[in-house]
Amino acid sequence: MIVGTAGHIDHGKTTLVRALTGVDTDRLKEEKERGISIELGYAYVPCPDGAVLGYIDVPGHERLVHTMLAGACGIDYALIVVAADDGVMPQTREHVAILDLLGVAGGVVALTKVDRVEPLRVAAVTADVERLLAPTRLCAAPIFGVNATDAEDPGVASLAAHLAAARRALPRRPAAGLFRLAIDRVFTLTGHGTVITGTAFAGRIATGDSATLLPAGITVRVRGIRAQNRPAQAGEAGQRLAINLAGVEPAQISRGDWLADPRGLAPTTRIDARLTLLAGDGPALRSWAPVHVHFGATHRTAHLVPLDGAVLGPGETRRVQLVFDSPVCGAPGDRFVIRNAQATHTLGGGQLLDPRAPARRRRSPARRQYLEALERALADGDGAPLIGQAPWGLSVSELMLATAAPVDPETRPPGTRLVGAGRGPDEQFLLRDADWQAGRDRVLAALAEFHAAAPDEPGPDAPRLRRITAPAAAPRLWRALVDELAAEGLVRRNGAWLQLPGHAAALSAREREAAGRLEPLLAAGGFDPPWVRDLAARTGEPEARVRQLLVALGREGRAYQVVHDLFFARAALASLATVIAGLAHEHGRIEAARFRDAIGIGRKRAIQILEFFDRVGYTRRLPDGRVLRDSSGWAVDP
Repeated sequence: MIVGTAGHIDHGKTTLVRALTGVDTDRLKEEKERGISIELGYAYVPCPDGAVLGYIDVPGHERLVHTMLAGACGIDYALIVVAADDGVMPQTREHVAILDLLGVAGGVVALTKVDRVEPLRVAAVTADVERLLAPTRLCAAPIFGVNATDAEDPGVASLAAHLAAARRALPRRPAAGLFRLAIDRVFTLTGHGTVITGTAFAGRIATGDSATLLPAGITVRVRGIRAQNRPAQAGEAGQRLAINLAGVEPAQISRGDWLADPRGLAPTTRIDARLTLLAGDGPALRSWAPVHVHFGATHRTAHLVPLDGAVLGPGETRRVQLVFDSPVCGAPGDRFVIRNAQATHTLGGGQLLDPRAPARRRRSPARRQYLEALERALADGDGAPLIGQAPWGLSVSELMLATAAPVDPETRPPGTRLVGAGRGPDEQFLLRDADWQAGRDRVLAALAEFHAAAPDEPGPDAPRLRRITAPAAAPRLWRALVDELAAEGLVRRNGAWLQLPGHAAALSAREREAAGRLEPLLAAGGFDPPWVRDLAARTGEPEARVRQLLVALGREGRAYQVVHDLFFARAALASLATVIAGLAHEHGRIEAARFRDAIGIGRKRAIQILEFFDRVGYTRRLPDGRVLRDSSGWAVDP
């Protein structure tokens, strides 16, 4: 369990932690000279059962609330410190509000300096504290009177016993999630290199593992771990960890960064969230209001855009979009706090919802329904509502980012299907069976309409058909849909075009007879077919007529125009495509010289053929050659 202090400056938080642990958490020279905490302090107490109770001591100064927020992230239990002589003070109120906004429900109050006041004063302050906590999650927190400067004080002993019992009763955080740690400190340790510290929010990490520093995207390796101030081979959710990293310098890391499994976090500048403003006389927030945002150990400035209405008033709860000035990483479900533009007052807080928030149509009905489904998914851990709001499904990667949790596609919700089994999470999609069938039906209906409207055309190409029927579908999902329809014989590929079986562009009897004399000449030419002028000379037809007939054959997929006035027979193009695929699989790249040698023609013609395959989307040109396009819908049978 991790205990975090809270309370006004000079109310004895550090003194109390020292009395409970024997550790002085003020480690900086300036802190000792001034007698106040400036930075976060840490202390650990071994327990009889082998566990460790951790403490985070936070500053109480009003100008250091940002540091207090960095320490309060991820704590399990609050230790609210109120001096009996001063009573409830401004930072007491703000710290309690912050704890409530962060969702901290377990805690205890230490009434310090009770030896300096009369019993009536203790009773009065106790009543004030109870009134302060009554509307919060900490309303049931017990109150202990203590004299932290007395080593034999029974109040301190009772408080320590209460904290030990709370630790034993606290459920252990599950370690099955995707690992992420909120970094609140980074330093160099002689002989070890870069070390970071922070609270593990989820998952597990072990020595030797690789992880990613976000939002920078730097991949690092774990050289060593200390969990709850003890050497360990692994660390997990709920623990304070110090991790020795290889592959990065301290200057590349800042407080507020994350060490994480990149499948669960991604950099963003827009996060949709549910925000509650504190009740009282605080300001109403209008669109584009500047705010300071705190979540995890992150502190960034952002602009706030209400998604439900134009204004958010004190005490109200609404969905908002936070537009950050620089990339951040946040996970759905994380609690956050906002402060005013001057960072002098806490305004409210809530729960992050979608770190992949859009810049446009953010208030549309479809977007509102998606956020409602996301909130249901966060509440019960069921991804089915999210899948149901995506007519073309979600990739496994998208679903992991949307829930910040691992996804096993083989245990998908009932009524859904996995498309792209055996591929990576970016290429696996989960969608409802009904949505998949509806997509199939739309494709077949669109092809029938296209053929009816343009009987002389072979059909739309795959990109055009996608724009007509499924513009929101991911390219790989669309490819899988077309592949399935083609495998079942419901759709026929004709080069770059897609058509229903039995469809053919209409040619007149005379055109078909003339075209029939051209096809054998093209086929005989193989990889070096005759030009239009040569075909005209051999058949006695005018060049314009030959060109028109070859274009008509092209619409039927029986000939392909590689360059102006140079057409290849269908079988020749199929053979060339096979040669290209073989070179790509053997060498990883298709180089012009290798292709030229493989087909036995001149370099100029080889380049023309390769450029044709670039145009139809079969290959993609790179500086050092060409590669096959995995998402290409182009295909031709011999």
